Amino acid sequence: MNKVKWTLICVIAGLLAILLLQNTEPVETRIFFTSLVMPRAFLLLATAVLGFFCGIILTLVVTRKRK
Repeated sequence: MNKVKWTLICVIAGLLAILLLQNTEPVETRIFFTSLVMPRAFLLLATAVLGFFCGIILTLVVTRKRK
C-alpha cells in the first residue's frame, strides 16, 4: 500500500509540473483591492499549495474532533 501511495504522489507531482511548465504567460489577477500581474504558472502553484495546506488543516481538525 505504501508503494501505491508514493507512486500516486509522484504521478500527481509530475502532472502538476507539466501543467506549470505549459502555462508561463503573464496574467492579471485581482485579489481584494489589489491587481497583480504574475505568471500563470505561479498562480497555479500558489493555488495548489494553498489547497494542499487547507486539506491538511481540515484533516487535523476532523481527526481531533473524533478523539
